[in-house]
Amino acid sequence: MELDKSLVSGSMAMLVLKLLEDGDKYGYQMIEELRRRSDDTFHLKAGTLYPLLHGLEEKGLVTAYEGEAAAGKPRRYYHLTKQGRGALREKETAWNDYARAVGRVLRGGASLA
Repeated sequence: MELDKSLVSGSMAMLVLKLLEDGDKYGYQMIEELRRRSDDTFHLKAGTLYPLLHGLEEKGLVTAYEGEAAAGKPRRYYHLTKQGRGALREKETAWNDYARAVGRVLRGGASLA
């Protein structure tokens, strides 16, 4: 079954920030890591990722720098800022609250746990 894109669009910034939480990455590396971590569910395109990264950079959530590549031209790496880490925590909390609420509805009502 194909993933409903409307479910993904609002959470993509959080997922990209999460990818950067454990270290700096370049674009293709993020695309592949997201695909791998999601068991091949998320197939992010460069045309979606780079505008998202640019927006995160404008908000001060990530910074970018040029780094060496194994062969060829330098790569542009992205780094999660302190402000980005705080935004990630907020987004994770909001997502978890949302997921719990959806789960309660799907189970037929609020749980006591």
